[in-house]
Amino acid sequence: MITINEFSDSFLLEAERHAAWGAAQLEALTAFLPTGDWTADLPSCTYRQGGLALRISVLGTYDMEDRTWMWGWANPGLRGTEVVAATEAIERYGRDRGIAEFTEETVDLSGFADPRRAAETLAFAGMGVAGAPGYIGLPAGPATQVYFLPDDPQVPRAALDPVALPRLLLTGAGLLGRSPRHVVTGYFDHHGVPRRDEGHRITADLPGGDAAEIDFDTAGRIASVRITKHP
Repeated sequence: MITINEFSDSFLLEAERHAAWGAAQLEALTAFLPTGDWTADLPSCTYRQGGLALRISVLGTYDMEDRTWMWGWANPGLRGTEVVAATEAIERYGRDRGIAEFTEETVDLSGFADPRRAAETLAFAGMGVAGAPGYIGLPAGPATQVYFLPDDPQVPRAALDPVALPRLLLTGAGLLGRSPRHVVTGYFDHHGVPRRDEGHRITADLPGGDAAEIDFDTAGRIASVRITKHP
C-alpha cells in the first residue's frame, strides 16, 4: 500500500490525456444505461440493469471508511480470474511507465482533501488506460463503492463531434487542470485524427476536410477553439 496526499505528475499527465474523450464517453454511457436495480455475477462477468445485460470487468473498489482504493486485479478474491483480466493491463501499463498509482495494489487516499473524488480520478484514469467505454460506480455495501468497466460492444462509443468540440475540450481541461495541452492531444489521438503542434496552437485535420484550431495562452490554458471550414 502507498499513502499519498497528491497524485504524481506522471499520473496526472496520463489522466489528462483521457479527460476530454473520457468525459464524452461517460455522457454516452449514462445516456445508454437504463434505469433500474442492478446485479452483477462476477464469475460470468455479467452486469444487469433495467433489463440490459452487459459484459463487465471489475475496475476497483473504494472503502469509504478506510478511504482506500484497491485495484480489481489486486483483489485477493478475484486475482487471476476473468473478471479482472481487462484491468490487469492497467497494472502492466503503469509498470512499463513508472506510474505508481497504477501498480500499487492499494492506494491510501486519506491524505486528500476529498478522498472520494481522488478515488473517482483513479477510476477515470484506469478507464482511459484500458480504453473502456466508460465506468460504472455503484454502492456495494454500507461503506464500499465498486467500479465496473463495461467490456461489451453494445455500449456506444462517443464519436468526434466538431459541434461539441469546444465544450468537450474546455470541460476536459477543467477536470484536473494540470495540462490542457495533454487534454487536447489526447482527444485527437484517441480519435486517430492527424494533428500539428505549432507553438501556441494545435491544428487537427477533422474527418470531412475541416480543421480544428486550438490556441493556448501564455499560461498554457485553452484560449480559443475554432473550426475552419473546408473551402
